[in-house]
Parts: sequence; structure tokens; C-alpha cells
Amino acid sequence: MIFSFRLRSLYTKLPLIILVVICSTVAATAQTYIKDMARQSARSDQRTGGVIESAEFQDGERDVKFTVNVPAFKLTLWQNGKEIKNYPIGVGKKNYPIFVGLKNIKNIIWNPVWDAPTSTWVDASLRGKSIKPTDSRNPLGKIKIPLGHGYLIHQAKGKKDLGNLVSHGCIRMMLKDLYDLNDKTIAARSLEVPAKSIKQARRTKKTFYVELDEQLPIEITYDTLVVEAGVLRVYPDVYEYKKNTAENLRKELEANNVDAENISDESLEEIISKAKTKNQYSISLKDIRDGNFLDGKIHPVLSAKDKR
Repeated sequence: MIFSFRLRSLYTKLPLIILVVICSTVAATAQTYIKDMARQSARSDQRTGGVIESAEFQDGERDVKFTVNVPAFKLTLWQNGKEIKNYPIGVGKKNYPIFVGLKNIKNIIWNPVWDAPTSTWVDASLRGKSIKPTDSRNPLGKIKIPLGHGYLIHQAKGKKDLGNLVSHGCIRMMLKDLYDLNDKTIAARSLEVPAKSIKQARRTKKTFYVELDEQLPIEITYDTLVVEAGVLRVYPDVYEYKKNTAENLRKELEANNVDAENISDESLEEIISKAKTKNQYSISLKDIRDGNFLDGKIHPVLSAKDKR
């Protein structure tokens, strides 16, 4: 039995034309779409003014949205323009990257059916079939949040998914984080979902469907060179989109009031080279202005604390 509830939300129509072959609709080994690559991360100083305001979550405050910066491997929940919580994630593989741009969430589905695509990455015996939530071959887990055109947020297989390219175009999250995100979404919109229905969805394999009257926005960016609160963060270019270049770094610095005209390409490339594999490089703009390009810190994109 499928239960449905109504939830009002916000946001605009999707501004991009998207041609996709992905996740549950993949029919080939790669995806093609128009990527919104110029968009700055939601945590960028160019958007926050240099201060990332945080707050405690408030029931009944309807202005919520999700943002993702792919190379940072984090999904952020915002309420009234303030950062509420960050969740570690895994994302699509290089051949099946997550969409970059604006999307809207219309519903949340507990114990979802998996409509297996006909792609070669799917076992031949499952292609084109609907796999029930009671079937151990269903990879979606307890919750899926459709993003449109086959893109999903759904349950991770385990902590090893976090900070890695693991899916076929989808975002993966730990179950406890999906529970938390779902509960906060319902509470923010004052949705009258019976607690017993949530308990039943957690305990059983029955499909439980929450429909949102008004769409909830999710903004997905691919920002490898981003200044946050006066600190430059350089993330590995995990999809090899050629974002980490001296030219792009110079533009980022100049956009944040750093005179980078006299910084050599060699110095900029040395800064970029510090971020590789699963490590990011962070350095204050003050150190860069002072010419101390190697006084930053190399540390994991996702720390052990993030994964906990």
C-alpha cells in the first residue's frame, strides 16, 4: 500500500535543458547533459559575504533548501539562509557523474521500488525489471529522494561510499542522515505525517510516499577552487573537468580581492598541486597576499569526524 501526504515548498522552474542517460534510466555507459559549471558553491564568500551563518534547526520554518558541492562530498541543509547541518555523501562515478545545476525535490519515498535500467552495468537478469523493496537485489535502501531525470538521493551501502565516486549518477547518504534529513524536512513544513506511519516505514518494507505540494530546491555545484570565510579551499578535480588551472585560481583570488596579477602560474600551480587523491588544501587569503603559498594545510576532504 502506498501512503501519500502533501507538503508545500518553494522555488523556481528548472532553468536548464537536460539530456540525460543516468541511474535508473541509463541505457549507455555515459551521460550527456548541459552542466551549470560556473555556479559558485553556496558556502563561497562571493555568495555569503565572507560569513557563513549557522543556526539551530527550527520546526515550522518553511524556508529550507539543500545544496551539494560535489568535490567537497557534502550535502548541506539550509534554513532561512543559514547553515543547519552538513552531511557526508558519495556521488556518481566518472562515467556516471551526478548532475551539476539546479533541481527540485517533489517527493520522498520510503522502501522504494527500483526500476532497473537496461544499461550494461545492471545484471542481465534484472534489466528493465521493477525490483521490490523486499528483494535483496534492490540497491536503493530504505529511502530515495528523486531529483528528476533519474537522479536520486538514496541510502549508501556503508561508510566506504562516503567521499568516493561510487554510484551511477546518484547521491548516497548514510541511513541515519537520511532519517534526519527527512524528519527535518517534514518538521520544517509542519507536515502532518503520523508518527506511527514513520515508525512503520522504518520497521517494515512497505512503500511510504510523501509528496511535496511545492518543490524543495537542491542546488548542486562543482566548485573545486572556493574561498570560504577568508580561506581558499582547493579540492581535487574528481571528475577531471579541468577546473584546477592557474587561470581559474587567479580568477577566484581576484574575485576575492587578492591581487593575483603578479603571482606566477608556477606558484598557483604549486598551490593546486597540494590537493590530490582524497586530500584538500586550505590556505588563508592573508598567507597568499603575503606570498606564503605553502603555509596552508593538507587534510582529508572528508575527515574521520565527518564520516562519524
